[in-house]
Amino acid sequence: MFNISSILAAFVSGSVFGVGLAVSGMFDPLKVLGFLDPFGIWDPTLAFVMAGALVITVFAFLRVPKMSSPIWNDTFHMPSSKKIDARLIFGAITFGIGWGLVGLCPGPALANLLLGTWEIFVFVSSMLVGTIIYHLTLGKGVS
Repeated sequence: MFNISSILAAFVSGSVFGVGLAVSGMFDPLKVLGFLDPFGIWDPTLAFVMAGALVITVFAFLRVPKMSSPIWNDTFHMPSSKKIDARLIFGAITFGIGWGLVGLCPGPALANLLLGTWEIFVFVSSMLVGTIIYHLTLGKGVS
């Protein structure tokens, strides 16, 4: 299933993502919380990070449909469902609440493990427990 080129592509992609988090300061949960606090000391830097990501994504979405297959895989792995249902909405709300409470989402949380603070370990452990609970309950039959 995995070959060396797909593992290398994942490593390079993850590294670029991590460097982007570090350069933009998005490792710091206070940056995110500052963005989510428009009536306090508002920090607009997250908006610029999101805008940069949006520009890259638009170019990718224009390019990908013209490709016969991905560069380092046999087929594109796209979601099979485009349905907006209660599970999707509940998941998005839950994610947003968690993000708003602590200022971290999975990518920066994993990158923050390098800092070694106990709070990050609690957050990532809780995230993993939640993932396991999902797969043991609701995740059956979902690929």
